[in-house]
Amino acid sequence: MIESKLRTLNLTLPAPLQLPAGVRLPFKAIHVVGPRILISGHGPLDATGKLAGPFGKVGREVSAEAACHAAQLTMLAILSDLKTALGSLDRVAGWVRLFGMVNSAPGFTECPAVINGASDLVVALWGEERGAHARSAIGVAELPWNIPVEIEGEAYLA
Repeated sequence: MIESKLRTLNLTLPAPLQLPAGVRLPFKAIHVVGPRILISGHGPLDATGKLAGPFGKVGREVSAEAACHAAQLTMLAILSDLKTALGSLDRVAGWVRLFGMVNSAPGFTECPAVINGASDLVVALWGEERGAHARSAIGVAELPWNIPVEIEGEAYLA
């Protein structure tokens, strides 16, 4: 059902993350503990699994609109890892929270609008009740590899 909604929205899940040379991540992207699904921080990916641009600070090199799209790409990366870990996105019964970090230029204060790119996709796919979640969106001085957004969260199994 969720994947058919993605197709209806003309969205596709990216390939798994292709790490930059020499990078090692000694943790799980998705960690299932009982009914809880803990989601490590993800960044935006292109269809091949490479980190997607634009790169840089939102409010300087990256527009708020481009960063909002990057937040949607980040949620698609999360969904790709969820599908790999769970076998089907339909196993996600609902969402608990999202935490969005925006690589912000000094004075940029539109972080909540940027992370709406991820929240809006969750609600579009799971609906108003199951897609409802708590959320924080903050500006940070730097993010790995100069990505514009990073998002982590928690969902739960049926």
